This record gives sequence, C-alpha cells and structure tokens, in this order.
Amino acid sequence: MTPSETRAIVTLSLLAAFVDGDKHERERAEIKRIAEGLSQADGVQLPMLYQDVLMKRVSLPAVAAELKSSESRQLAYEMAVCVCDADGTQSEAERMFLADVRTSLGLDAPAAQQFAKEAEEIAAVPLATGAATVSAAPAATVDNAELDKAILNAAILNGALELLPETLSTMAIIPLQMKLVYRIGRAHGYELDSGHVKDFLATVGVGLTSQYLEQAGRKLLGGLLGKVGGGMLRGIGKQAVSSGMSFAATYALGHVAKRYYAGGRTLSTQMLKEAYASVTQEAQGLQTRYLPAMQEKARTLDAGKILSMVRGA
Repeated sequence: MTPSETRAIVTLSLLAAFVDGDKHERERAEIKRIAEGLSQADGVQLPMLYQDVLMKRVSLPAVAAELKSSESRQLAYEMAVCVCDADGTQSEAERMFLADVRTSLGLDAPAAQQFAKEAEEIAAVPLATGAATVSAAPAATVDNAELDKAILNAAILNGALELLPETLSTMAIIPLQMKLVYRIGRAHGYELDSGHVKDFLATVGVGLTSQYLEQAGRKLLGGLLGKVGGGMLRGIGKQAVSSGMSFAATYALGHVAKRYYAGGRTLSTQMLKEAYASVTQEAQGLQTRYLPAMQEKARTLDAGKILSMVRGA
C-alpha cells in the first residue's frame, strides 16, 4: 500500500474508535499514547491524525477517496469493524457508521456484512463455555501450577495470533484475555461476568479499543496486516521484533489476576497498576525465550477457525 492509503486506514480506524462518543477518558488517553508511540511510522504522523479526528477536521468521503485499491478498501473496512467490536457488540451509532463506510468505499454489501457478522460473533462469545457452567471451585482447591501453565499457554497463543495477518486474528486476542481472567477468577471461587472482567482490564490499564488499535496499528505499519499465506511467514521476524505486546499483556494480565483473586480482591487500583507494569516488564524479558513457540503456533493456526477457537477456549 502507498503511505496515503496507510494513513487513510489509520484515520478510518480512529474515526471508528470515537464514533459512539462513549469512550472513557482513560481509553482516550491510551489511544493518544498509542498515537504518540507509533508516531512517524511509515511516514504516517499519527499524533496529527489523532488531533484531526478529535477536532473533526477529517470526513469519511475524504478518507475513502484516498483508498484506491480494492484491497486497501477492504482492509480499511475490516479494521473499522474490529475497532467498533473491540469493546463488545456494536452500538447503534457504530452500526450506522459502518453502513456509511460500506457505501463510501463501494464495497460488496453481502461480503462486508458477512465479515461484520463474524466479528460480532467473536465479540459476543460468552465467558463461560462447556464445563465452565458448573459452580466455581472452592479457593482451597486452586491448582497454581495448572493456572501458571494456562497463563503461559494463553500468552503464547495470543502472541501467535499477533503474528497472523488477518484482522479477525488480532480481534480474537481480547476475548481470549477476558476468558483467561474469567477462568482464574472461577478457580479462586468467584463467578464473574463480562462487565467485571472488562473493569478489571481497564483498572490495570488495558483498554479494549486502544489495545486493538495498538496491535493492528503495529501490524499495519509494519507491512504485515492484510497479507496472506507466505506473506505471513516472511513477515514473522519483522513483526516479532516490532511488537510481541500480546504475549506480554496476556502473561501480565493472567498473573496479576491470579494475585488479585487469590488475595480476596483486596488490591487497590494503584497496586494493580503497579503489579501489571512490573509483570509486563518481566514478560517482555521472556518474549525471546518463547518466540519460537509463538512462531510455531502461528504456523499451525487456522485463521478460518478463529471463532471456534475463541468459543472453545
């Protein structure tokens, strides 16, 4: 893609992030941090784009006009859908926005709506599946070694998903993180709902929309997002160097959740944030050690079965 197409896709993603006008201030701050952290990548001035969107200096027709190829238009739409679905199912404002995007980009309506349906299904997957419908276990029966194994496996899986080029692969990371927190809470005797899990993620500093934007933004600006087949394998090395945030974020979330629920949910917001920052740093140091496992996992994942994987996690 040309730099102008990349810039247009990022701009559309930012428009999607703010379309419902319901972003918490901490989520806005995270999106701003990401824009500053990825600034000037691939000739894209993200801080300037962020300000342009907030100040309403860009319009959907103008952004659509920059997307010349059918591939860039499809990718732009897919990213906009995933941004809208990152924090749950779409609001009415988001559905109207995406309908306008489809029209402005001249996309085939049935195909575009099918992608939106798949994304919605991933976003709506319940936390409890299968055997998880039984009562939460007494805290005394917690198997810490088993939980540690589950946390590491989830971190490796999400690190592998980050290496895949498909937009839905990136989107699956968030519900898998939520399911991990849910599993850890249940292991300590707590029955959690999605609202509680989302609040936990937000408290430690993991925004849902902002996390998707950062993951997808790094892949897009690294030239990986949207490639298929051999393109993914050629891009793995570059992507692994530039990011790996999903492994670290998932690992940290799991271990902080384990500490929080084991301690009877008594940790303060500040303590949770500090613990998450500390374990994230530890996880970043482990990334190189587990990179081969992430790469191997990425080679064996079937991108066409992302929904089934999330449902079964």
